[in-house]
Amino acid sequence: MGFVSKVQVIERKNQTRQFYLICPAPLAEALELRKGEAIEWVIEDRNRLIIRRREPERTDPGAKSG
Repeated sequence: MGFVSKVQVIERKNQTRQFYLICPAPLAEALELRKGEAIEWVIEDRNRLIIRRREPERTDPGAKSG
């Protein structure tokens, strides 16, 4: 099943543009995305983007690493 969203563009007075890609709530929930979570956009080709988490999600905040 796919989720459709439209690209939104904000054009500022100083000639800069910012593009927004909205992630629909059902998709964000299925991915268990959290507010403020860092994600990385990877261009596979002209028609495909891969989104991946920047850091692994920690399941135990009290656990020590390595």
